[in-house]
Amino acid sequence: MADKKITLKITDMSCASCAQTVEKALNKAVGVKEAQVNFAAEKAYVTFNPDKSSREKLIEIVKNTGYGVKEEKTKVSFGIDGMTCASCSAAVEKALNKSEGVYGANVNIATEKGTVEYDPEVLSKNDFREIVKNSGYELSRFEDEEAENSAEGAEDELSDDMRKVKEAKKKMWGTWAFTIPIMLWMIPEMFFGVAWPNMTIFNLGMIVLAIPPLFIFGRKTFVTAYRAVSHGSANMDVLIAMGTGAAFITGPAVFFTPIANYAGVSAMIMAFHLTGRYIEETAKGRASQAIRKLLELGAKTATIIEKGEEKEVAIEDVQPGDIMLVKPGEKIPTDGEIVEGKTSVDESMATGESMPVERKVGDEVIGATVNQNGLIKVKATKVGKDTFLSQVVKMVEEAQGTKVPIQEFADKITGIFVPTVLIIAALTFVSWLIFPDAFREVGFWAQSFLPWVSPELGTVTLAIFATIAVLVIACPCALGLATPTALMVGSGIGAENGVLIRKGEAIQTMKDVHTIVFDKTGTITKGKPEVTDLIAAENSSQNKLLQLAASVEAGSEHPLGEAIVRGAKDREINIKEIKNFNSVIGKGVKAEVEGKEVLVGSRKLMEEAGIDTNSFEEDLKRLENEAKTAMLAAADGKMLGVVAVADALKEDSIKAIAELKKLGLKTAMITGDNQRTAEAIAREVGIDHVVAEVLPDGKVDKVKELQSKFGVIAMVGDGINDAPALTQANVGIAIGTGTDIAIESSDITLVRGDLSSVITAVKLSRATFKKIKQNLFWAFFYNLIAIPVAILGLLHPVIAEMAMATSSISVVTNANLLRRENVQADYK
Repeated sequence: MADKKITLKITDMSCASCAQTVEKALNKAVGVKEAQVNFAAEKAYVTFNPDKSSREKLIEIVKNTGYGVKEEKTKVSFGIDGMTCASCSAAVEKALNKSEGVYGANVNIATEKGTVEYDPEVLSKNDFREIVKNSGYELSRFEDEEAENSAEGAEDELSDDMRKVKEAKKKMWGTWAFTIPIMLWMIPEMFFGVAWPNMTIFNLGMIVLAIPPLFIFGRKTFVTAYRAVSHGSANMDVLIAMGTGAAFITGPAVFFTPIANYAGVSAMIMAFHLTGRYIEETAKGRASQAIRKLLELGAKTATIIEKGEEKEVAIEDVQPGDIMLVKPGEKIPTDGEIVEGKTSVDESMATGESMPVERKVGDEVIGATVNQNGLIKVKATKVGKDTFLSQVVKMVEEAQGTKVPIQEFADKITGIFVPTVLIIAALTFVSWLIFPDAFREVGFWAQSFLPWVSPELGTVTLAIFATIAVLVIACPCALGLATPTALMVGSGIGAENGVLIRKGEAIQTMKDVHTIVFDKTGTITKGKPEVTDLIAAENSSQNKLLQLAASVEAGSEHPLGEAIVRGAKDREINIKEIKNFNSVIGKGVKAEVEGKEVLVGSRKLMEEAGIDTNSFEEDLKRLENEAKTAMLAAADGKMLGVVAVADALKEDSIKAIAELKKLGLKTAMITGDNQRTAEAIAREVGIDHVVAEVLPDGKVDKVKELQSKFGVIAMVGDGINDAPALTQANVGIAIGTGTDIAIESSDITLVRGDLSSVITAVKLSRATFKKIKQNLFWAFFYNLIAIPVAILGLLHPVIAEMAMATSSISVVTNANLLRRENVQADYK
């Protein structure tokens, strides 16, 4: 492989000596041919052998010397025209990954798109046009986010797919218009040995009728093959072009040498090839319809109220802050907040949940969901690419643009597949010429049950026959389509059921997950705790206890603090002003109220303040055994009492945990609650393992401990403090009702807040990976069996082409069968 040049932006260098240190370290690295570090520009220019090193290794070397590397990453997606098989996509992907400034590239043959993460200071978007062109293909368009996430973008993509299917259909029928007469004309000669009206006209007729199928309707196959070879690569079209070309040449050659005329066979091969293309395009369209279906859900227009009058506008013209009027039965045009009226909303397009949900003033609503029965006014809050629907589309596209680790093996084989087949084909031809008798013996054995085997033909004819069969039977398409089509269908099904797979890798990792770890608040519980018990000291009262506790907690944003504040307001207790508020992480809060220092929190907070809590110990144990969170309150060093708060379980937590166990998974819970309370909740829902009293910054360490104990784990969480732990887990699953940062840190996002979505995620991941394995097995198995049979001359080239086309179609069809899988929780 040719040497690669990259530029690294070095940070933290303070002098020329720093630059020399980095330069020396880089030049010592394995695979580095030359490294120069410019202190003034703060850049390292490195030439290295990509077989022995990589950008990531070089960055690691720089960091190990004590300096940093600034990586500016931008992602772009674009359509690629001219690709016909997995070898094509592998060639483009290889060219992109070799380019300086590219961090990673993925080319998906199923979607005919490339996705590249690159350094914008090294490359511009238009540089990719040249890279793709130099690979022998054409960059058709860049995927502009705003256009792509609009109805117009959806229609453009839909019409493009329809055009491809229509074009493939036209070529298919055009080819068959000439191939059917060829087949009818060949029947008397094949079965009765009669070449009507004579052999000369018959041979000329085969040649003439074969020209349109090959060189008019099949012209693109030869053009693509030439383009691939001229750029130093080989793809499936090279195999088809060589196979049909060799077969066609026998037509003219029959007038000069004793050889069988396969010109008619060449047309039949092309006919089946183009038929396979048409069916494949149609099947691929079904596999990739998830995004189009999502985009088509969006409303096309909106009725906004402007100066007291109703006005219908295009959805693209809606601006944040506009008041939209939504009548019963209409789609809510875009994300917003209800400012007038109440209704029930069908949110099945977002959550997969069929039951409508009640929505009133102040509630948020999702664009493209359906207003069921009330007249409401909605203030637009998000429009265009910021809407929930657009974000879902983006996440599905990201998933379809990623790779499952198992695909790397298939990619390696695909990269060498066509050149290997060309070598095998050449060896087949030579072997038949050198060892004709050995091959003929096999032919005589098979002649009784394979009518197309004719070992009596000339050696050259039989050698050509076997070589053509080898060329057309071997196709890397099935290998290339095996993983992406299953991932496309799986991610689409997930989106329809409120499960957004953000990274394809999670599908493969999920099958190895041994334990699912849950955050407690907002995940197992509703995350809306309420005050349940007030136990006041002798020198206090329940109202005084709640008033002081609520006053201090008013300065906190913790859910338990908010519950105490709500409890005081519900009891119409006035909340006092506070001074010097201070939050003690993981222990509680304190502030000055009416000149008194008031503390609200755990035993540890009180112990550190030297306050005796023994008189409430029995109450604390009782409350904690009831799965309630008990908080101590004190003023000026004396106990005020205990405020108990309970967070109700989500309706399906118990059922969901039970079903996960049926699926063979163990469960664990991480919480900041004390051990007794945590164990009480765990017992109630059926959790196997409890990790309690964990401070927010300690969750990552606890996840690491669970990984060392149980192996591969998935974590489900919803809060900001869950984000690092979600990243640490082998699979991070974010509750979509949680914060954006938690969702960004996850591999899978659940749109619904209930735990049945976790079950759907597990079942969907397992089912999708199962399809990927099935597809790869049949793709490998088919080639391993078919190629040796073709070498022996036992496979007719036309049947070989039929089998080749069928293999690709079967892989895509099998992926589409994923839709029949039951991925819902059994109790739903």
